[in-house]
Amino acid sequence: MRHSRCGILGDQLATKNKHVMKHEVSVEIDHPIDEVFRLANDHMPEWSVTVVEDEILNETPDGVGSTFRMVTEEKGRRMEFDGVVTTYDPPRVSAVQMTNAMLDIETQFTFEEVSGKTRVTQNATVKGKGIYKLMMFVFGLFAHKSSCKASENELNCLKRYCESQG
Repeated sequence: MRHSRCGILGDQLATKNKHVMKHEVSVEIDHPIDEVFRLANDHMPEWSVTVVEDEILNETPDGVGSTFRMVTEEKGRRMEFDGVVTTYDPPRVSAVQMTNAMLDIETQFTFEEVSGKTRVTQNATVKGKGIYKLMMFVFGLFAHKSSCKASENELNCLKRYCESQG
């Protein structure tokens, strides 16, 4: 089962702040919640189609406040982000804030046990900065749809990765 509220959240937001995109997507994975949480958080470059590097810079005992550097690549374009873990509550929720010169991104993953499977839901907020703020205003609908599709694709990759782990 797949769930997407990209359009609903985008439409609500469109009248408030045109340089911000919000979306929510989810997928059910036929794998135990503890394992899905671990694989989603600790093996991102292995399952993600966009994350090519994920380096922990400073790890805190409970995870919250840990800092990292992440490099993504999409359509040949690399972007580097500095990040901080804002929530880490295994196996239920993890959240991060990431930033670079062009974007601020807040992403939260929630994990729910559903009939022996795991539902993973991603909520993301992307804020443009500088020229990207203007670009998000001008190309908002297209950028929003593209961002939603990318998130749906990422969760489907996580599903395939987790379910292939046996």
